[in-house]
Amino acid sequence: MAYVILGLLLLAPQSQYDLVKNFEAGVALLYSASAGSIRRALDVLLDKGWIEVASVEPGGRGRKVYRTTEAGRTEFERWMTGDLGGPDLEAAALPRLFFLGLLADTDREPVLRRIQQRAEADLAALEAQRKRLDALELPDGFADVVAYQRATLEYGIAMGRHAREWFTDLANHGGAPGARS
Repeated sequence: MAYVILGLLLLAPQSQYDLVKNFEAGVALLYSASAGSIRRALDVLLDKGWIEVASVEPGGRGRKVYRTTEAGRTEFERWMTGDLGGPDLEAAALPRLFFLGLLADTDREPVLRRIQQRAEADLAALEAQRKRLDALELPDGFADVVAYQRATLEYGIAMGRHAREWFTDLANHGGAPGARS
């Protein structure tokens, strides 16, 4: 979540309330967060020096507006262009795709190629799982259980193929959204 917040703050300085509203308005489609988790992430980002308080609004509440520091921008770019960790392709790829326009043109295609490669690797793992499932000898009474497990696996394979093709197409067009149909 810290990197999503860094990306949002690179778009514009914001208060915690603004960040919560931005999550609710669109970021939640790819990454959900509560007000409390955003508060904790802001505290961590402040401690690391990746963000700073840009201003404190006068009045009873003294609402703080945060902005990224140069160290935060550097860390955000390192994350954007780094390896895609974690077990879930969507959780690793979609936040990067969402903020891809913040990177220099020359850095965008390599990010898309890493996402494409990750999609290919995940798809290969699912297809290997299919082969293992095909080789199983089923005990009596488990045919229905395995049928639904296979249906789940086939869904994952279909989604993996779609992700691979979609990110390949985007990368082949240089990441230019207007180039996609």
